[in-house]
Amino acid sequence: MKITIAAVGKLKEDYLKEASAFLSASISKHCEFDIIEIPDEKNEDNASFSVTESIKNKEGAGLMKRIVASQYVIALAIDGDQLNTDGLKNKIITCRTKGKDDIVFVIGGSLGLSNEVLKRADYKLSFSPMTFPHQLMRIMLMEQISLSLK
Repeated sequence: MKITIAAVGKLKEDYLKEASAFLSASISKHCEFDIIEIPDEKNEDNASFSVTESIKNKEGAGLMKRIVASQYVIALAIDGDQLNTDGLKNKIITCRTKGKDDIVFVIGGSLGLSNEVLKRADYKLSFSPMTFPHQLMRIMLMEQISLSLK
């Protein structure tokens, strides 16, 4: 089984990089694991709708270039299904038993995911109706993946 996280932006703080390295090692004990980082676009406060959509579309195009047609895509989206840890574990197990053993979790930038990425998603997952910083979301997702593979 292979699990990939495709995320907009890089981890900037050392404590997040350390957490990522620790969790990557934990996940890698159970499956092939990779993280793909797509550069985030500059965003101005109070940008117009057309500017924010343009930014999401550019970031989305970068993500789409890295998603393979055969991958099972799980997009992190506020309007997705909320699962507990066992629910995510069952989702991963179900993918595996159905032959979808190449899963990519997609995390958008500060503005979220483009419509193109959301349409490509096979499943939308929400951690909460609240908004979390995308760098922290990556660590939270990695922790849940790690727990789900044990």
